[in-house]
Amino acid sequence: MNVAPEKQYTDLYREARGLLAAHSPAVMDAVRDEAFATFCAKGFPTTKDEAYKYTGLGPSFAPDYGLNLARRPLAADPYAAFRCDVPNLSTSLFFVVNDTLCASPEHLAALTPGVVLTSLADAAVRFPDIVGRHYGRLAAQDDALTAFNTAFAEDGVFLYVPDGVVMDKPLQLINVMSAGADMMAVRRLLVVIGDRASAKLLVCDHADGDKRYLSTQVAEIFVGRDAVFDYYELEETTPANTRVANTYIRQAAGSNVLANGVTLTCGTTRNHLSVELAGEGAETMLGGIATLDARQHLDNNTLITHRVPRCTSRELFKYVVDDEAVGAFAGKVRVEPGAQKSVSQQTNKNICLTRAARMYAQPQLEIYADDVQCSHGATVGQLDEAAVFYMRQRGLSHKEAVTLLINAFVNEVIDHLRMDALKERLHLLVEKRFRGELGACRTCRKCK
Repeated sequence: MNVAPEKQYTDLYREARGLLAAHSPAVMDAVRDEAFATFCAKGFPTTKDEAYKYTGLGPSFAPDYGLNLARRPLAADPYAAFRCDVPNLSTSLFFVVNDTLCASPEHLAALTPGVVLTSLADAAVRFPDIVGRHYGRLAAQDDALTAFNTAFAEDGVFLYVPDGVVMDKPLQLINVMSAGADMMAVRRLLVVIGDRASAKLLVCDHADGDKRYLSTQVAEIFVGRDAVFDYYELEETTPANTRVANTYIRQAAGSNVLANGVTLTCGTTRNHLSVELAGEGAETMLGGIATLDARQHLDNNTLITHRVPRCTSRELFKYVVDDEAVGAFAGKVRVEPGAQKSVSQQTNKNICLTRAARMYAQPQLEIYADDVQCSHGATVGQLDEAAVFYMRQRGLSHKEAVTLLINAFVNEVIDHLRMDALKERLHLLVEKRFRGELGACRTCRKCK
């Protein structure tokens, strides 16, 4: 008899409720039961749910994954076991192994004065007012997977940049899935950027070995008045990996946010990015690149809400889908009543390299104001064979011609990044990806 995948988690929650409370701060535990009730009512989303029409996730949660509910310490030092360096990019480097933050004293000491990077459990003790005002305030509890994460999360990562502080180097957070058996990680990220502050955060996802891994992450990001924040995600995982990430951003007046996600290799990934433009003059730029092959599956879902007048949003997502891979992009821009003078542009361009590749695009505008400039569009096509022929006539092989055209196609997204060393690295990784030279997690010593 088939058992619904929800049952093992509802049973686990009831059995381990005391353990969850014992290993998490009170601010996280206070919202746990309400979130669990929401998850019980909704269950895992299926393709019948509009927001998940391209990616039903029940089967991904069906395996019996291990969960580190007792918060057992790591067996190895991740700084010695892993490496994920971007050449010529000087960063403050930190690790999250499965769902546990590892921060070396050396790197903590090198942070810009005033900046705090610590666990949520520690932050709840040292900064109870800040954590209390922000934790769980953005995460949409009506989303079943956010509710699941809130119910089972015991700790997380806390980044705080005080008013007026400009970070002198980017932060790099390496998420690594590593275990001797199938494993699930429940991750939480809380970022608070103060007024007139500036920061850059690069989050890299890797998975080692051949085990089945599932990571569920909820990030809440608050960007203060006239602040500048860059948020980059780079995924290089394995075909057996499932990644579910819901990111919520709220921007105050005059703030500027650049959020960019790059998926080079994956198994099944579903990303949701919600941006709330809550203060006049706020600007946001969302971007994404996907290079999919084999039977990889990536679903990017975005929502930008213009709540007040004179805000600007732009989106540019590009996919290259090969073999039997599946890509999906669903983006909605909502302009609330009274949000006059809003400017919004949404673009999604996609290339399918084979007949078996599938790409789904769903751009949407929902406008309740009458003085706006909004546009959206999506295209799905194949490489220009005339361009391939032209390049081959000049001595290039078919593979070289295709690689160059793909690089040119995705470079527009990369060029929006505001870290030159990261741009150079991504140009190289995309090229290696389509030359067949990029292995998942190739830069991790433990994976060699």
